[in-house]
Amino acid sequence: MKSQVALLYVLIIMSEGSAQSLKPRRSVFFSDVNLKLFKEPDFDGLSSMLVREDIGLLFIGARGKVITLSLDDITEKTSETEWMVSSGEKSECIVKGKSIQQDCENYITTLHTLNDGRIFTCGTRAFKPLCTHLLFKGGNVTMETTTQDGRGRAPFNPHEEFATMMNENTLYSAVSVDFMGKRNIFLKTGRNYLSTEDKTSWFNDPIMISINVAEIRKSSKNKDDDNLFVFFTETAVEERRSNLRLSRIARVCKSDLGGFIISEKKWTSFLKARLDCPFGDTGSLSLVQDVFFVKDKNNATESLFYATFASSPEPSSTCSQSAVCAYKVSDIQQVFRGNLLDEIIPGGWVKYMGKENFAYPRSCINDEMRANGVKTSFNIPENVLLFAKNHPLMEGAVTPITGRPLLVWSAAQFSRIVVDKVTSLDGQQHIIMLISNNSGWLQKVVWSENDGGRIIEELQLFQDPQPIRFLQLSSRSGQLYSATRTAVAQLSVRDCSRYTSCDDCLIARDPYCGWDHLRGLCAAVAGASNSSICGRIQNLIDGDVEICPSFNLSKQITDIHLTVDVAQFLPCSPDTNLPVSWRFSGSILEPGPRHILLSQGLVLTPSSTDEGLYTCETVEVVKGREHRKVVIQYNVKMDVSEGGVNWIQAIVTYILASVCVVCVVLIIYVCW
Repeated sequence: MKSQVALLYVLIIMSEGSAQSLKPRRSVFFSDVNLKLFKEPDFDGLSSMLVREDIGLLFIGARGKVITLSLDDITEKTSETEWMVSSGEKSECIVKGKSIQQDCENYITTLHTLNDGRIFTCGTRAFKPLCTHLLFKGGNVTMETTTQDGRGRAPFNPHEEFATMMNENTLYSAVSVDFMGKRNIFLKTGRNYLSTEDKTSWFNDPIMISINVAEIRKSSKNKDDDNLFVFFTETAVEERRSNLRLSRIARVCKSDLGGFIISEKKWTSFLKARLDCPFGDTGSLSLVQDVFFVKDKNNATESLFYATFASSPEPSSTCSQSAVCAYKVSDIQQVFRGNLLDEIIPGGWVKYMGKENFAYPRSCINDEMRANGVKTSFNIPENVLLFAKNHPLMEGAVTPITGRPLLVWSAAQFSRIVVDKVTSLDGQQHIIMLISNNSGWLQKVVWSENDGGRIIEELQLFQDPQPIRFLQLSSRSGQLYSATRTAVAQLSVRDCSRYTSCDDCLIARDPYCGWDHLRGLCAAVAGASNSSICGRIQNLIDGDVEICPSFNLSKQITDIHLTVDVAQFLPCSPDTNLPVSWRFSGSILEPGPRHILLSQGLVLTPSSTDEGLYTCETVEVVKGREHRKVVIQYNVKMDVSEGGVNWIQAIVTYILASVCVVCVVLIIYVCW
């Protein structure tokens, strides 16, 4: 009997130690998440997603079709437009060695809105990419019959990671342009076609992540050109170690027209730098997974990129880590104005020490250059263009604004990120990061300079563990749309219904939520009208609950009869992940031989003096203030019992089995 109890202690304590230090305040499983889900039997291969708030539709590109869903309720499908491949195209794809199930279909990978309201659409078309336009008129979606070659606009391979951006009706794409997926370029299509050079010093086996534009000219005193930024990972050309992959950021000037003779129809302003997000025990290199751009309306150089990163586990590690880092445009510009690297021998890159010190392309064309006759890239001297072509790599690295990640996570790998700015009742703005992972969960994180990152809650958006590939937020309505390869989910990020009391509503310090005195519930503050927020309270500084109305929070007391010297497990299951504390007859219960305190409950081996009231309560410390909330109370009474060993053994055996299951689940959860 003693050995069984000892083993029980060991197993539960092992499960205690497996939890990560940074815990979400609350974990909400799929069955308890208030969301809408769209899924159909013949609906798979989701490859693109576009939110059209102007017409209230969500466009989804999938295998062989484009569907539209209502933004208000995605369970309402409003249209379906098929775009299939012919049997001949499919046969040709199979002959070339591709899979009929996985490759030789038309996956709709590109959806972008044009100025006239049409949607530019591309599909892989059985490894022969093709593009066309979708029209929305009279509530119906139709497809134009005219098409154009999709090479450079969409990938051949439906499983390839690539990036596209539509800006002023011009498509920018970072994608492979050959059947084998070996030749990767960054391309500007349209009248002023431009592409990157076919040199490994420009791109070396890249995986493209994101393209964004920083509209610097509007707020620049010197009328600097707008910047285009490309985020990607690649095999490092400057490192002697083979196959070392790095995160990169490349920059080109938006008004680049290419060269007149040298670099004709090529980017003349392409530069790239290492993108650092140091985390892990050894500060190991990390690979960028997704990027979200938060623009500053007053000064584009103050705009921020938020990026998710992942590190592969070390040989001795059982789990990988993920992180979020943020980068300011002005800091990025400073790196690109710095020193260049020079390839003195193949694979040997050192700081450039030559005499040439050209301003271009480290600075884009500005008023100072224009005053000297350099109006466009056509006016750049040929020796400068040749130098730029052979020196694309910067010496310096782009580092995060805080010098370290905003958040580090040791469970399932982060996938996508969106960032929302929320104005609280006191007029202050708060940063909320919504981060998805490869197991179908979403982390809701509040970040501030004073508190760092706090995971308010994590939500299971999809019942089956699978990567979330798409994440888009409507800041207007507060609706978040996410998708895997086979399903689409919708939920309100302003849902405050899980905070069931005033103290819980305030202590959580969720910028979206405040306590409504009039209705007696936690309600949305963000997006609410001025009249509706009257009577609502928030305290995002320290979560002080003294401003809450006073009412009785006592819990129903459970009577329980125990036997002296017979161990009993008293469960305590709060609706949050907060640590718990126990009180005995009003005093803090200290751990000891008879009282084993665990996050799941209390193992009590009572003596005759242990009768009384046992209270389990959560403990939350905010800005040095301790907040306690009663979860459950037991009124323990002693029985004199004989022959109870078999009953006790049965109880312990049951608990042992339950804890074993918990251990396995925890290990799987942490390492997803």
